[in-house]
Amino acid sequence: MATSGFDSAIYRDLFHDADVARLFSDSAELRAMLLVEGALARAQGAAGLIPETAAAFIHRAAMEVQIDPAALAGDTGRNAVPVPALVAAFRKAMEAPEHAQYLHWGATSQDIMETALMLRLRQVLALYAARLDDLIRVLGALAETHADLPMAARTYGQVATPTSFGAVVAGWGAPLLRHRDRLHELRPRLLTASLSGAAGTLSVMGDKGPAVRAALAAALGLADPGESWHSARDRLAEFAGWMTALTASLAKMGEDLILLTQSGFGEVSLGGGGASSTMPQKSNPVVPSVLLALGRMMGGLNVNMQGAAIHRQQRDGAAWFVEWLTLPQMCHATGRALTLALQQAQTLAPLPDRMLAGIDDGLGLIHAEALTFALTDRMSRPEAAAAVKALCAEAMTTGASLVVLAEARWPGAGLAERLQPAHQMGVAPAEARAFAARARDTA
Repeated sequence: MATSGFDSAIYRDLFHDADVARLFSDSAELRAMLLVEGALARAQGAAGLIPETAAAFIHRAAMEVQIDPAALAGDTGRNAVPVPALVAAFRKAMEAPEHAQYLHWGATSQDIMETALMLRLRQVLALYAARLDDLIRVLGALAETHADLPMAARTYGQVATPTSFGAVVAGWGAPLLRHRDRLHELRPRLLTASLSGAAGTLSVMGDKGPAVRAALAAALGLADPGESWHSARDRLAEFAGWMTALTASLAKMGEDLILLTQSGFGEVSLGGGGASSTMPQKSNPVVPSVLLALGRMMGGLNVNMQGAAIHRQQRDGAAWFVEWLTLPQMCHATGRALTLALQQAQTLAPLPDRMLAGIDDGLGLIHAEALTFALTDRMSRPEAAAAVKALCAEAMTTGASLVVLAEARWPGAGLAERLQPAHQMGVAPAEARAFAARARDTA
Protein backbone atom coordinates (compact mmCIF):
# COMPACT_ATOMS: atom_id res chain seq x y z
CA MET A 1 0.00 0.00 0.00
CA ALA A 2 1.16 3.53 -0.73
CA THR A 3 2.18 5.75 2.18
CA SER A 4 -1.03 7.72 1.74
CA GLY A 5 -4.27 6.27 0.42
CA PHE A 6 -5.17 9.75 -0.79
CA ASP A 7 -2.40 9.65 -3.43
CA SER A 8 -2.48 5.94 -4.23
CA ALA A 9 -3.15 4.83 -7.81
CA ILE A 10 -4.92 1.73 -6.48
CA TYR A 11 -7.05 3.44 -3.85
CA ARG A 12 -7.59 6.65 -5.82
CA ASP A 13 -11.31 6.12 -6.40
CA LEU A 14 -11.86 5.27 -2.74
CA PHE A 15 -10.05 8.10 -0.95
CA HIS A 16 -8.71 10.58 -3.51
CA ASP A 17 -10.18 14.05 -3.99
CA ALA A 18 -8.79 15.50 -7.21
CA ASP A 19 -9.87 19.09 -6.52
CA VAL A 20 -8.26 19.22 -3.08
CA ALA A 21 -5.20 17.30 -4.27
CA ARG A 22 -4.48 19.93 -6.91
CA LEU A 23 -4.39 22.62 -4.23
CA PHE A 24 -1.89 20.67 -2.14
CA SER A 25 0.46 19.76 -4.97
CA ASP A 26 4.05 20.97 -5.07
CA SER A 27 3.31 23.06 -8.14
CA ALA A 28 0.32 24.75 -6.46
CA GLU A 29 2.39 25.58 -3.39
CA LEU A 30 5.21 26.93 -5.51
CA ARG A 31 2.89 29.06 -7.64
CA ALA A 32 1.20 30.49 -4.55
CA MET A 33 4.55 31.40 -2.98
CA LEU A 34 5.61 33.15 -6.16
CA LEU A 35 2.39 35.16 -6.16
CA VAL A 36 3.09 36.22 -2.58
CA GLU A 37 6.63 37.27 -3.41
CA GLY A 38 5.36 39.31 -6.34
CA ALA A 39 2.61 41.00 -4.32
CA LEU A 40 5.07 41.74 -1.51
CA ALA A 41 7.50 43.43 -3.89
CA ARG A 42 4.72 45.54 -5.35
CA ALA A 43 3.53 46.63 -1.89
CA GLN A 44 7.08 47.50 -0.86
CA GLY A 45 7.64 49.46 -4.05
CA ALA A 46 4.50 51.52 -3.42
CA ALA A 47 5.71 52.19 0.12
CA GLY A 48 9.14 53.31 -1.04
CA LEU A 49 10.99 50.45 0.62
CA ILE A 50 12.40 49.18 -2.67
CA PRO A 51 12.65 50.87 -6.09
CA GLU A 52 9.35 50.82 -7.94
CA THR A 53 11.06 49.65 -11.11
CA ALA A 54 12.41 46.61 -9.27
CA ALA A 55 9.02 46.01 -7.65
CA ALA A 56 7.26 46.05 -11.02
CA PHE A 57 9.87 43.70 -12.52
CA ILE A 58 9.60 41.24 -9.64
CA HIS A 59 5.80 41.32 -9.69
CA ARG A 60 5.66 40.59 -13.41
CA ALA A 61 8.33 37.91 -13.21
CA ALA A 62 6.49 36.15 -10.36
CA MET A 63 3.58 35.52 -12.71
CA GLU A 64 5.76 34.35 -15.59
CA VAL A 65 8.72 32.46 -14.17
CA GLN A 66 8.78 28.67 -14.29
CA ILE A 67 10.60 26.82 -11.52
CA ASP A 68 10.79 23.05 -11.15
CA PRO A 69 9.65 22.04 -7.63
CA ALA A 70 12.01 19.06 -7.67
CA ALA A 71 14.95 21.42 -8.11
CA LEU A 72 14.27 22.79 -4.62
CA ALA A 73 14.48 19.42 -2.88
CA GLY A 74 18.17 19.37 -1.97
CA ASP A 75 18.28 22.77 -0.31
CA THR A 76 14.90 22.21 1.34
CA GLY A 77 16.24 19.00 2.88
CA ARG A 78 19.08 20.98 4.42
CA ASN A 79 17.21 24.17 5.32
CA ALA A 80 13.89 22.59 6.35
CA VAL A 81 12.00 25.25 4.37
CA PRO A 82 11.75 25.67 0.58
CA VAL A 83 11.85 29.46 0.46
CA PRO A 84 15.66 29.97 0.42
CA ALA A 85 15.93 27.65 -2.59
CA LEU A 86 12.91 29.28 -4.20
CA VAL A 87 14.34 32.77 -3.79
CA ALA A 88 17.68 31.66 -5.22
CA ALA A 89 16.02 29.97 -8.20
CA PHE A 90 13.76 32.96 -8.76
CA ARG A 91 16.66 35.42 -8.71
CA LYS A 92 18.56 33.30 -11.20
CA ALA A 93 15.56 32.93 -13.50
CA MET A 94 14.95 36.69 -13.47
CA GLU A 95 18.36 37.32 -15.08
CA ALA A 96 18.24 40.87 -13.70
CA PRO A 97 20.44 41.09 -10.59
CA GLU A 98 19.81 44.82 -10.23
CA HIS A 99 16.13 44.01 -9.58
CA ALA A 100 16.52 40.54 -8.10
CA GLN A 101 18.41 41.90 -5.09
CA TYR A 102 15.14 43.39 -3.79
CA LEU A 103 13.24 40.11 -3.91
CA HIS A 104 12.03 38.83 -0.51
CA TRP A 105 13.02 42.13 1.14
CA GLY A 106 12.71 41.88 4.93
CA ALA A 107 10.41 38.87 4.85
CA THR A 108 11.03 35.41 6.27
CA SER A 109 10.21 31.95 4.97
CA GLN A 110 7.22 31.54 7.24
CA ASP A 111 5.64 34.74 5.91
CA ILE A 112 5.76 33.49 2.34
CA MET A 113 4.72 29.92 3.07
CA GLU A 114 1.81 30.73 5.33
CA THR A 115 0.41 33.51 3.18
CA ALA A 116 0.65 31.10 0.22
CA LEU A 117 -1.14 28.47 2.31
CA MET A 118 -3.98 30.90 2.94
CA LEU A 119 -4.37 31.53 -0.78
CA ARG A 120 -4.86 27.80 -1.29
CA LEU A 121 -7.07 27.35 1.76
CA ARG A 122 -9.35 30.04 0.38
CA GLN A 123 -10.05 27.76 -2.58
CA VAL A 124 -10.42 24.76 -0.28
CA LEU A 125 -13.05 26.58 1.75
CA ALA A 126 -14.94 27.47 -1.43
CA LEU A 127 -15.01 23.78 -2.39
CA TYR A 128 -16.23 22.80 1.06
CA ALA A 129 -18.94 25.45 1.10
CA ALA A 130 -20.34 24.42 -2.29
CA ARG A 131 -20.37 20.72 -1.42
CA LEU A 132 -21.87 21.37 1.99
CA ASP A 133 -24.69 23.43 0.48
CA ASP A 134 -25.43 20.69 -2.06
CA LEU A 135 -25.48 18.02 0.64
CA ILE A 136 -27.81 20.05 2.86
CA ARG A 137 -30.23 20.57 -0.01
CA VAL A 138 -30.33 16.86 -0.88
CA LEU A 139 -30.84 15.84 2.74
CA GLY A 140 -33.54 18.50 3.10
CA ALA A 141 -35.51 17.12 0.17
CA LEU A 142 -35.14 13.59 1.54
CA ALA A 143 -36.30 14.65 5.01
CA GLU A 144 -39.35 16.42 3.62
CA THR A 145 -40.36 13.53 1.36
CA HIS A 146 -40.22 11.05 4.22
CA ALA A 147 -41.26 13.24 7.13
CA ASP A 148 -44.23 10.97 7.92
CA LEU A 149 -42.64 7.60 7.16
CA PRO A 150 -42.56 5.70 10.47
CA MET A 151 -39.63 3.56 11.53
CA ALA A 152 -38.26 2.23 14.78
CA ALA A 153 -35.99 4.51 16.76
CA ARG A 154 -33.25 2.60 18.54
CA THR A 155 -31.39 3.53 21.69
CA TYR A 156 -28.44 1.48 22.95
CA GLY A 157 -29.00 -0.62 19.82
CA GLN A 158 -32.47 -1.64 21.02
CA VAL A 159 -35.88 -0.79 19.58
CA ALA A 160 -37.27 2.17 21.54
CA THR A 161 -40.28 4.04 20.14
CA PRO A 162 -41.41 5.04 16.62
CA THR A 163 -39.80 7.97 14.84
CA SER A 164 -39.83 8.97 11.19
CA PHE A 165 -37.21 8.41 8.55
CA GLY A 166 -37.44 12.10 7.73
CA ALA A 167 -36.48 12.93 11.30
CA VAL A 168 -33.50 10.58 11.09
CA VAL A 169 -32.34 12.36 7.95
CA ALA A 170 -32.89 15.71 9.66
CA GLY A 171 -30.68 14.43 12.46
CA TRP A 172 -27.89 13.99 9.92
CA GLY A 173 -28.52 17.34 8.29
CA ALA A 174 -29.14 19.72 11.19
CA PRO A 175 -25.50 19.65 12.38
CA LEU A 176 -24.42 20.47 8.83
CA LEU A 177 -26.36 23.72 9.03
CA ARG A 178 -24.36 24.63 12.12
CA HIS A 179 -21.10 23.57 10.49
CA ARG A 180 -21.95 25.83 7.57
CA ASP A 181 -22.50 28.75 9.95
CA ARG A 182 -19.21 28.02 11.69
CA LEU A 183 -17.41 27.93 8.34
CA HIS A 184 -18.69 31.40 7.47
CA GLU A 185 -17.61 32.64 10.89
CA LEU A 186 -14.09 31.19 10.86
CA ARG A 187 -13.34 32.12 7.26
CA PRO A 188 -12.28 35.76 7.92
CA ARG A 189 -10.32 34.68 10.99
CA LEU A 190 -8.45 32.00 9.07
CA LEU A 191 -7.71 33.66 5.74
CA THR A 192 -5.11 36.08 7.04
CA ALA A 193 -1.85 37.25 5.48
CA SER A 194 1.40 36.71 7.34
CA LEU A 195 4.16 39.31 7.23
CA SER A 196 6.24 39.55 10.37
CA GLY A 197 9.89 39.31 9.42
CA ALA A 198 12.58 37.23 11.05
CA ALA A 199 11.34 37.36 14.65
CA GLY A 200 7.88 38.89 14.34
CA THR A 201 9.01 42.51 14.54
CA LEU A 202 9.17 43.61 10.86
CA SER A 203 12.39 45.32 11.86
CA VAL A 204 13.79 45.59 8.32
CA MET A 205 10.73 47.50 7.13
CA GLY A 206 10.70 49.90 10.08
CA ASP A 207 7.61 52.01 10.54
CA LYS A 208 6.44 51.14 7.04
CA GLY A 209 6.01 47.47 7.91
CA PRO A 210 2.37 47.58 9.04
CA ALA A 211 1.33 49.49 5.92
CA VAL A 212 3.16 47.01 3.69
CA ARG A 213 1.45 44.11 5.45
CA ALA A 214 -1.95 45.76 4.97
CA ALA A 215 -1.22 46.38 1.29
CA LEU A 216 -0.02 42.80 0.81
CA ALA A 217 -3.18 41.45 2.39
CA ALA A 218 -5.40 43.69 0.27
CA ALA A 219 -3.61 42.74 -2.94
CA LEU A 220 -4.11 39.05 -2.22
CA GLY A 221 -7.68 39.36 -0.94
CA LEU A 222 -6.74 38.26 2.57
CA ALA A 223 -7.32 39.86 5.96
CA ASP A 224 -4.64 41.95 7.65
CA PRO A 225 -3.98 40.46 11.10
CA GLY A 226 -2.45 43.69 12.41
CA GLU A 227 0.18 41.64 14.21
CA SER A 228 2.59 38.74 13.90
CA TRP A 229 1.07 35.27 14.16
CA HIS A 230 4.12 33.09 13.55
CA SER A 231 3.65 31.30 16.85
CA ALA A 232 -0.07 31.96 17.38
CA ARG A 233 -1.68 28.89 15.84
CA ASP A 234 -5.27 29.33 16.98
CA ARG A 235 -6.46 29.99 13.42
CA LEU A 236 -5.25 26.66 12.09
CA ALA A 237 -6.27 24.87 15.27
CA GLU A 238 -9.80 26.23 14.88
CA PHE A 239 -9.92 25.15 11.24
CA ALA A 240 -8.68 21.66 12.11
CA GLY A 241 -11.31 21.41 14.82
CA TRP A 242 -14.01 22.47 12.37
CA MET A 243 -12.96 19.84 9.84
CA THR A 244 -12.90 17.21 12.56
CA ALA A 245 -16.39 18.11 13.77
CA LEU A 246 -17.77 18.14 10.23
CA THR A 247 -16.34 14.75 9.31
CA ALA A 248 -17.61 13.36 12.63
CA SER A 249 -21.13 14.44 11.64
CA LEU A 250 -20.72 12.77 8.24
CA ALA A 251 -19.35 9.67 9.96
CA LYS A 252 -22.49 9.58 12.13
CA MET A 253 -24.53 9.37 8.92
CA GLY A 254 -22.24 6.58 7.72
CA GLU A 255 -22.55 4.68 11.00
CA ASP A 256 -26.34 4.85 10.91
CA LEU A 257 -26.45 3.65 7.32
CA ILE A 258 -24.20 0.70 8.11
CA LEU A 259 -26.67 -0.35 10.81
CA LEU A 260 -29.77 0.38 8.71
CA THR A 261 -28.46 -1.81 5.89
CA GLN A 262 -27.30 -4.59 8.22
CA SER A 263 -28.55 -8.10 7.46
CA GLY A 264 -31.73 -8.68 9.44
CA PHE A 265 -32.70 -5.00 9.26
CA GLY A 266 -32.28 -3.82 5.67
CA GLU A 267 -34.44 -0.76 6.21
CA VAL A 268 -32.57 1.42 3.71
CA SER A 269 -31.25 0.84 0.20
CA LEU A 270 -27.95 2.55 -0.59
CA GLY A 271 -28.52 2.32 -4.32
CA GLY A 272 -25.41 0.18 -4.74
CA GLY A 273 -22.62 -1.37 -2.75
CA GLY A 274 -19.30 -3.17 -2.92
CA ALA A 275 -18.79 -6.74 -4.05
CA SER A 276 -17.05 -9.55 -2.19
CA SER A 277 -14.28 -11.62 -3.76
CA THR A 278 -15.93 -14.85 -2.64
CA MET A 279 -19.55 -14.22 -1.54
CA PRO A 280 -21.71 -13.32 -4.55
CA GLN A 281 -24.69 -12.30 -2.41
CA LYS A 282 -22.83 -9.47 -0.69
CA SER A 283 -23.43 -5.76 -1.31
CA ASN A 284 -21.19 -4.10 1.21
CA PRO A 285 -21.90 -0.57 2.51
CA VAL A 286 -18.63 0.82 1.17
CA VAL A 287 -19.43 4.54 1.12
CA PRO A 288 -20.81 4.60 4.69
CA SER A 289 -17.76 2.65 5.82
CA VAL A 290 -15.38 5.16 4.22
CA LEU A 291 -17.28 8.02 5.87
CA LEU A 292 -16.88 6.31 9.23
CA ALA A 293 -13.18 5.57 8.65
CA LEU A 294 -12.43 9.15 7.62
CA GLY A 295 -14.27 10.50 10.66
CA ARG A 296 -12.28 8.29 12.99
CA MET A 297 -8.98 9.13 11.29
CA MET A 298 -9.68 12.85 11.57
CA GLY A 299 -9.99 12.59 15.33
CA GLY A 300 -6.43 11.28 15.49
CA LEU A 301 -5.07 13.89 13.10
CA ASN A 302 -6.77 16.65 15.04
CA VAL A 303 -4.79 15.61 18.11
CA ASN A 304 -1.65 16.40 16.13
CA MET A 305 -2.93 19.80 15.04
CA GLN A 306 -4.07 20.83 18.50
CA GLY A 307 -0.74 19.71 19.95
CA ALA A 308 1.12 21.65 17.26
CA ALA A 309 -0.69 24.80 18.37
CA ILE A 310 1.87 24.99 21.17
CA HIS A 311 4.69 26.81 19.35
CA ARG A 312 7.76 27.64 21.39
CA GLN A 313 8.83 31.26 21.61
CA GLN A 314 8.73 33.22 18.31
CA ARG A 315 9.24 30.25 15.96
CA ASP A 316 9.05 26.50 16.41
CA GLY A 317 10.20 24.29 13.56
CA ALA A 318 9.12 21.00 15.11
CA ALA A 319 5.54 22.10 15.76
CA TRP A 320 5.36 23.72 12.33
CA PHE A 321 6.51 20.52 10.62
CA VAL A 322 3.73 18.58 12.35
CA GLU A 323 1.25 20.97 10.75
CA TRP A 324 2.78 20.36 7.30
CA LEU A 325 2.42 16.60 7.74
CA THR A 326 -1.10 16.78 9.11
CA LEU A 327 -3.13 19.62 7.61
CA PRO A 328 -3.06 18.46 3.96
CA GLN A 329 -4.37 15.04 5.00
CA MET A 330 -7.17 16.64 7.00
CA CYS A 331 -8.16 18.87 4.10
CA HIS A 332 -8.12 15.92 1.71
CA ALA A 333 -10.18 13.73 4.04
CA THR A 334 -12.75 16.46 4.59
CA GLY A 335 -13.17 17.08 0.88
CA ARG A 336 -13.56 13.37 0.17
CA ALA A 337 -16.04 12.88 2.99
CA LEU A 338 -18.24 15.69 1.68
CA THR A 339 -18.20 14.26 -1.84
CA LEU A 340 -19.03 10.74 -0.67
CA ALA A 341 -21.79 11.90 1.67
CA LEU A 342 -23.41 13.83 -1.18
CA GLN A 343 -23.17 10.85 -3.54
CA GLN A 344 -24.72 8.58 -0.92
CA ALA A 345 -27.52 11.00 -0.06
CA GLN A 346 -28.46 11.17 -3.73
CA THR A 347 -28.90 7.40 -4.05
CA LEU A 348 -30.19 6.15 -0.70
CA ALA A 349 -33.87 5.30 -0.28
CA PRO A 350 -35.95 3.95 2.60
CA LEU A 351 -37.65 0.56 2.38
CA PRO A 352 -41.04 1.18 4.06
CA ASP A 353 -42.03 -2.49 4.35
CA ARG A 354 -38.79 -3.31 6.15
CA MET A 355 -39.23 -0.30 8.39
CA LEU A 356 -42.74 -1.46 9.28
CA ALA A 357 -41.35 -4.90 10.11
CA GLY A 358 -38.86 -3.22 12.40
CA ILE A 359 -41.71 -1.53 14.23
CA ASP A 360 -44.01 -4.53 14.57
CA ASP A 361 -42.18 -7.82 14.96
CA GLY A 362 -45.37 -9.55 16.08
CA LEU A 363 -44.92 -8.75 19.77
CA GLY A 364 -45.47 -4.98 19.46
CA LEU A 365 -43.21 -4.16 22.40
CA ILE A 366 -42.29 -0.86 20.72
CA HIS A 367 -45.73 0.39 21.83
CA ALA A 368 -45.02 -0.10 25.55
CA GLU A 369 -44.35 3.57 26.34
CA ALA A 370 -47.39 4.78 24.39
CA LEU A 371 -49.57 2.17 26.07
CA THR A 372 -48.35 3.25 29.50
CA PHE A 373 -49.39 6.84 28.92
CA ALA A 374 -52.65 5.83 27.23
CA LEU A 375 -53.61 4.08 30.47
CA THR A 376 -52.97 7.10 32.69
CA ASP A 377 -56.53 8.30 32.10
CA ARG A 378 -57.72 5.38 34.19
CA MET A 379 -54.85 4.77 36.65
CA SER A 380 -51.73 6.44 37.99
CA ARG A 381 -48.54 6.48 35.97
CA PRO A 382 -46.73 4.01 38.31
CA GLU A 383 -49.69 1.63 38.15
CA ALA A 384 -49.82 1.92 34.37
CA ALA A 385 -46.09 1.28 34.07
CA ALA A 386 -46.33 -1.82 36.26
CA ALA A 387 -49.31 -3.15 34.32
CA VAL A 388 -47.64 -2.67 30.95
CA LYS A 389 -44.41 -4.23 32.19
CA ALA A 390 -46.38 -7.30 33.21
CA LEU A 391 -48.09 -7.41 29.82
CA CYS A 392 -44.70 -7.14 28.06
CA ALA A 393 -43.49 -10.16 30.02
CA GLU A 394 -46.64 -12.02 29.04
CA ALA A 395 -46.16 -11.11 25.38
CA MET A 396 -42.60 -12.40 25.41
CA THR A 397 -43.68 -15.60 27.13
CA THR A 398 -46.74 -16.39 25.02
CA GLY A 399 -45.80 -14.77 21.71
CA ALA A 400 -49.02 -12.77 21.72
CA SER A 401 -49.02 -9.14 20.60
CA LEU A 402 -48.85 -6.49 23.32
CA VAL A 403 -51.63 -4.59 21.54
CA VAL A 404 -53.89 -7.66 21.44
CA LEU A 405 -53.24 -8.37 25.11
CA ALA A 406 -53.95 -4.73 26.01
CA GLU A 407 -57.25 -4.68 24.09
CA ALA A 408 -58.33 -7.87 25.84
CA ARG A 409 -57.37 -6.42 29.23
CA TRP A 410 -59.01 -3.02 28.66
CA PRO A 411 -61.73 -3.55 26.03
CA GLY A 412 -63.43 -0.50 24.55
CA ALA A 413 -60.51 1.82 25.24
CA GLY A 414 -59.64 2.15 21.54
CA LEU A 415 -56.05 1.18 22.26
CA ALA A 416 -55.38 -0.39 18.85
CA GLU A 417 -56.04 2.94 17.14
CA ARG A 418 -54.12 4.96 19.69
CA LEU A 419 -51.11 2.66 19.33
CA GLN A 420 -50.70 3.15 15.57
CA PRO A 421 -47.13 4.22 14.74
CA ALA A 422 -48.36 7.38 13.05
CA HIS A 423 -49.75 8.54 16.40
CA GLN A 424 -46.50 7.93 18.26
CA MET A 425 -43.93 9.90 16.28
CA GLY A 426 -44.34 13.03 18.35
CA VAL A 427 -42.49 16.00 16.87
CA ALA A 428 -40.46 13.85 14.48
CA PRO A 429 -42.41 14.83 11.33
CA ALA A 430 -42.39 18.49 12.34
CA GLU A 431 -38.63 18.43 12.94
CA ALA A 432 -38.09 16.81 9.55
CA ARG A 433 -40.10 19.55 7.84
CA ALA A 434 -38.41 22.29 9.84
CA PHE A 435 -35.00 21.06 8.73
CA ALA A 436 -36.23 20.80 5.15
CA ALA A 437 -37.40 24.42 5.24
CA ARG A 438 -34.00 25.58 6.51
CA ALA A 439 -32.23 23.44 3.92
CA ARG A 440 -34.20 25.11 1.15
CA ASP A 441 -32.66 28.42 2.20
CA THR A 442 -29.33 27.19 0.80
CA ALA A 443 -30.75 27.32 -2.72
